[in-house]
This record gives sequence, structure tokens and C-alpha cells, in this order.
Amino acid sequence: MASASEIKSRISGIADTKKITDAMYMIASAKMRRALRDLEETTPYFETLAEKIGDLFAYIPETENRYFHVPDHNDTPHKKHGILLITSDKGLAGSYNHAAIEMCEQYMSRHPLTTLFIIGEYGRQYFINKKVDFVEDFRFSATRPNLYDTGRICARLLQYYDDAKVDDINIIYTDYMGAKPGECKKITLLPLERTRFHQGEREAEHIEKEFLPSPEAVLDGVIPSYVMGFIHGSLVESYCSEQQARMNAMKNASDNAEEMLKTLRLQYNKIRQAAITNEMTEITAGAKAQNQKRRRPKAGEYHE
Repeated sequence: MASASEIKSRISGIADTKKITDAMYMIASAKMRRALRDLEETTPYFETLAEKIGDLFAYIPETENRYFHVPDHNDTPHKKHGILLITSDKGLAGSYNHAAIEMCEQYMSRHPLTTLFIIGEYGRQYFINKKVDFVEDFRFSATRPNLYDTGRICARLLQYYDDAKVDDINIIYTDYMGAKPGECKKITLLPLERTRFHQGEREAEHIEKEFLPSPEAVLDGVIPSYVMGFIHGSLVESYCSEQQARMNAMKNASDNAEEMLKTLRLQYNKIRQAAITNEMTEITAGAKAQNQKRRRPKAGEYHE
């Protein structure tokens, strides 16, 4: 059985660990609120852009735009795929990274000709250890997504797509679900489908508009902005999911630490109580022995 000093040392260590997990919980909470605020500020622009693309289709019954060719759902073996995997820069986030990486590995096992783009140092180190090839010079941080970095990410992906290095680009990210664990999703980023921009009854409205130099050229110009907006939203959703997962992990760690502290304090108090009881027993026994010694007659003394 551990001694009182050993238990006291463990209590001190666990209490210090709990302070760290509590602090990490608060930091993750602040980061998530800030990211959600940034998303709310940028979402209206990209949603309006998607609506305008839907309006534009009223003037383009058919399009041969390179961003809209019909994807091959047969997934032929010779097709070149591209996949953008969003992970975090750090661990301690529960199953957040593992779920996204597992989905990516399953996809790559079915599609050998896949070019892998990774955002986040956690994912990069994982595939380096697994000796899986990915685009080495595609290096972007997952911390605090911003439109400048998103624009660079989008430009790199579009370059691969325009140069026919990949036939499609998919994105694996974690959708933010509030206090619940985020849901890992895989969505085809390019080529796009017209149904994504379906406007319902608005398509029946037809107002004469003139597009310069042409509707196709306008569509060709706005699609990169739309793709950039989708990537930015995915990055922020993943970042918020990461912080929520970290908050859940730190809360669980703090709760476990509190339970351990209760158990250890109870053990410590029992040992202290036993020690105090032993000391009192020894004192009482010593006092009793002294009293008996004083009452015992000395040699040669006579008592009538």
C-alpha cells in the first residue's frame, strides 16, 4: 500500500494536470467562438455568390465549362483523383483526426491513383510515418483559417485541376455539430453539378440581362470564388469541430482527474486517521504504563 507521502505527491501531480486541462478547455472554447464569428462574417458573401451562379444558369441552358463536366460515377481505375484532407496541427482532440484519416485511407484504398493534399501537421506526420506519398510542398496550417491562406489553397488545387493532373477533387472535412461530436464528410469539390445551385421557383423568372464578354466567361470567373468559399467554410467547420473535440476531451480528462483526486484524498485521509489513531493508542498505552509504574511498590517498602 502506498505511503501518505506518495499519495500526497500523486494528489499534487494530478491537481496540476487538472489545472492544465481546465485551461486548455477554456482556450479551445475561446478559439471556437472566434472562428464561428469569422464564419458568420464571410458566409453571407459566398451564399449570395452561389445564388447568383444559380441565376446565371437561367441564361446558360447547357454549359461545357471545365468546372461543370458530368463526373464519372463508375469510378474507373484509370481515373485520377485528388483529395484534400483537413486535419489539425496538434493532437489531444479525441477522435477528430482519426475519423478523417480513416475515411481518407478507405478512399485511397479504393482509388490507387489518388493525389493527396493535406492541411494540418497531424495528418502530414501520420502519412509520413505510414510512408504514404502526398504533395510535400502543399503545406498549410489548420490553425485560425483565413481568406488569404484559403485563396492560396484554392489556387493550388485549381492549378492541378486545370492542368489535368487530377480529374476530380474531393474534400474530407469535419462538419461542426455544436456540442455533439463533429461528423466527418467527403464531398466532391470539382467538378461541380448544376443541382448544387438549383434555385427552385427563381429559375422561372427571366429578366433580360447582358453578360460581358459572355455568360460562360462570367461563370468561368466566379466559380473559383465559389470554390474558395466552400473550402473556407470547410476549414472553419473543421477548426470549430477540432476545438469542440478538444473541449470534450479536456472536460473528460478533468472529470477523470477529479474522480482520481477524490479517491486519493479518501485514501490519504484514511492513512492519516490510522496514523493518528496509532499515535493516540501509543500515547494512551504509555500513560497507562507510567501510572502503573508509579503505583507499583518499590523494593523494601512496607505497606500495612
